[in-house]
Amino acid sequence: MADASSRTATLTFDGKSIELPVYDAVHGPSVIDIRKLYADMDVFTYDPGFTSTASCESTITFIDGDKGELLYRGYPIDQLAEKSHFLEVCYLLLFGELPNAAQLEDFENRVTRHTMLHEQMVYFFRGFRRDAHPMAVMCGVVGAMSAFYHDSTDITDPWQREVAQIRLIAKMPTIAAWAYKYSIGQPFIYPRNDLDYASNFLHMCFATPCEEYVVDPILARAMDRIMTLHADHEQNASTSTVRLAGSSHANPFACIAAGVASLWGPAHGGANQACLEMLREIGSPDRVDEYVKKAEDKNDSFRLMGFGHRVYKNYDPRAKVMQETAKEVLDLLGVKDNPILQTAQALEKRALEDEYFISKKLYPNVDFYSGIILEAMGFPTAMFTPIFALSRTVGWISQWKEMIEDPVQKIGRPRQLYTGAPMRDYIDIEKR
Repeated sequence: MADASSRTATLTFDGKSIELPVYDAVHGPSVIDIRKLYADMDVFTYDPGFTSTASCESTITFIDGDKGELLYRGYPIDQLAEKSHFLEVCYLLLFGELPNAAQLEDFENRVTRHTMLHEQMVYFFRGFRRDAHPMAVMCGVVGAMSAFYHDSTDITDPWQREVAQIRLIAKMPTIAAWAYKYSIGQPFIYPRNDLDYASNFLHMCFATPCEEYVVDPILARAMDRIMTLHADHEQNASTSTVRLAGSSHANPFACIAAGVASLWGPAHGGANQACLEMLREIGSPDRVDEYVKKAEDKNDSFRLMGFGHRVYKNYDPRAKVMQETAKEVLDLLGVKDNPILQTAQALEKRALEDEYFISKKLYPNVDFYSGIILEAMGFPTAMFTPIFALSRTVGWISQWKEMIEDPVQKIGRPRQLYTGAPMRDYIDIEKR
């Protein structure tokens, strides 16, 4: 636990006062410790959405929304996206430091050799309707992992926890790729140990038994960046869900399945899918002005997706990297004549120049650009959130690991402001 500062906060209520400890963060605002508030003052705090509540102490990720900064273990996201790669970032998030050459080689080998799924899990996929959403499949299959890997469900054993972490990072791309293959009626493609993490995922998604499929290194690098940029993002809804599930000492596979379910929501992981659907609705560049006016009209139900962020009040630092990557991918694939992509580029240009967007700090966010890249690669919108889920798995499992090892962590139990009926006596049915 962090050391309390010399400062305290005094709360006075109903004639009583209490001194509350203050803890200083390395970055970001200090926090007031209210853990004894109920015991000493018989009162709760009220914070819908927990937007002003620190639910845990963490050393993993930090966001400065005003400055537009995102740090993984202290390292700026743009540096990691440019100089590192996803599995090295996974090691950093899990263990707290960048690996040396020997550590990285060992970690990559362990992940690569755990990418296969138990063969009986094929039947789980075949049990779903052929038109099932890939996220529905992922929720079920990830949760089912606890039925197959009994040797890594004991959360009190550090070795079993580490094995579960490796398995989840390794197998999630296989699960996501097979969910995609199942949705389009193609045979499953098994992972290959000679491919890097991102290339292996693309190969499992787009290869067929009919002919050789060679992954373009530019596309592999773009996918690796998408994974890196989505690896963790502080205490968001899905991460908080994983921590809450884990606080009950549920097994790690069940906790990550809970995270997948939370991420599925269109207000969270489904934002890039919603963004692309918005671009389809706009349809062409010449309709951008029309839809910008609709967005500016408070009485119009239309909302722009892919602009602004709940946390970032400046340019999303991930979006800057994605913007560069989008240009590389579009140039490679030669899809500049695609009306959806042309519409996106016109909307982006308008947003960066328009006073309405600038005044409200509605900059394009990571969802805007990642959706464009994935569309250009050939992924249907239904696969956008599964790709987000496989990218975020390392963040979830790192946060889960930190929570399990935190000696002050308790089972999650938020309180409430009850506004229902007061106590009343039961009325017999004849008298109602």
